[in-house]
Amino acid sequence: MNGSQRQATAGQADTRTTYLSVQDMVQLVHRLGLPAFIAGVAERIEADFLRWPSFDKTARVAAHSRDGVIELMPIADAVNFAFKYVNGHPLNTRHGLPTVMAFGLLADVATGVPRLLSELTLTTAVRTAAMSAVAARELARPGSRVMALIGNGAQSEFQALAFRDLLGITTLRLFDTDPQATAKLVANLAGQGLTLQVCASTAEAVRGADIVTTVTADKTNATILTPEMIEPGMHLNAVGGDCPGKTELHPGVLQQAAVFVEFEPQSRIEGEIQQMPADFAVTELWQVLAGQQPGRRDAAQVTLFDSVGFALEDYSALCFVRDAAARLGLGSVLQLVPQQDDPKDLFGLLAGGADVAADSAADGLQRQHGGGQVFQRGAHRLEDAALAGIALHH
Repeated sequence: MNGSQRQATAGQADTRTTYLSVQDMVQLVHRLGLPAFIAGVAERIEADFLRWPSFDKTARVAAHSRDGVIELMPIADAVNFAFKYVNGHPLNTRHGLPTVMAFGLLADVATGVPRLLSELTLTTAVRTAAMSAVAARELARPGSRVMALIGNGAQSEFQALAFRDLLGITTLRLFDTDPQATAKLVANLAGQGLTLQVCASTAEAVRGADIVTTVTADKTNATILTPEMIEPGMHLNAVGGDCPGKTELHPGVLQQAAVFVEFEPQSRIEGEIQQMPADFAVTELWQVLAGQQPGRRDAAQVTLFDSVGFALEDYSALCFVRDAAARLGLGSVLQLVPQQDDPKDLFGLLAGGADVAADSAADGLQRQHGGGQVFQRGAHRLEDAALAGIALHH
């Protein structure tokens, strides 16, 4: 038997870790349907935000470089510890790499055993859109139907579909400085029940919009929205400003809005409010969800969700995919942690090296003579991935 097939024997604690690959996640989205996937993550996020005091919270730890940032995002409650590894490198697309890449882990708080290792690149796109929709349900005017979407890159389709399904948006007004990004978005959203209007500028796109979502990628203090663009009653969903030195809004926009954030200590460093004085008033969104603070006060008020992405959202997403994958039988098993008869005898693990080598040799021989079966299984996986890709577009 190979490493992924070994079972805990009598007297051994189970230290196995479930692994969800990119292919597993694509299959999960395909089998649930993307709308149900987004709605499920949104529901879990809202439920977890309502128990905000139960979590041990901290701002993420970041390593900044000239062209990007690499971050670790930890959080825990009394049962689970979670973290996400994520980067943000806007120049990556020039080299054929995604701007954002991520993976995450869930572990038992009681023992520290890692229970889930999962891709989070695709899942982060879903959870970010789900978080935007959760906030907008509290902050946007009821009956909002038109959204401007500024920045039409990798996150844009997820934002569009989340707002379609969870808020009832029917019309998207689109602008990106890269026309090819907008063309990609239009192609991907064809047949999705949305009216798509391609605009020549940000000012044109936001004119008459109920909701304005900015999701640009440049690591710079940009000015995507200026005060004269803002109309009474707008809800602003500022997603792209998510690290020090990276913003999208003119400070005057914040001054005329009621501003809501995820975790204030982190947002002060990374969000749009990094431009503002330390005493600039903001409200944490969990307080609105819990009924402790008001959201939108009237139809004319301008509201702003200063979204930077917080570890609790990744915790929620990891818990959702863990449970959904278990129901559907998706994922494989990794042995990240040694499984021992005597947990005090780590050195003794080396004594079993000969057995491990024999298992590896047997596995290699099995693969050599069972290549046809391996190829067949691989073909099925590729077929499943292709079908899932179609599901994402249709």
